[in-house]
Amino acid sequence: QVQLVESGGGLVQPGGSLRLSCAASGIIFSIYTMGWYRQAPGKQRELVAHINSSYITNYADSVKGRFTISKDNLKNMVYLQMNSLKPEDTAVYHCNANNAVTGMVYWGKGTLVTVSS
Repeated sequence: QVQLVESGGGLVQPGGSLRLSCAASGIIFSIYTMGWYRQAPGKQRELVAHINSSYITNYADSVKGRFTISKDNLKNMVYLQMNSLKPEDTAVYHCNANNAVTGMVYWGKGTLVTVSS
């Protein structure tokens, strides 16, 4: 059974930092593209960042220079370091695992990030 479990969300002031973690199980982690998506109230889910099996990363323009995605294949973990947070970063952040060869996609339930003073 595939599980993606996010943690690390919470309330932070503008300009602050948070580190999200996603623990994956039930998949061959190293071959998946791992990503973080977010969904703000009333908005569609959008890509934040992803990292592929070759450690190549891609970021949404809105987070470039502020967020960093990384992964640990030995621990089956993917992380999102978020710095200089803005109120518009407020959303539920979901972990995603995507196998481009088989087309299998898995989602975590999400962790809430609230940026507010």
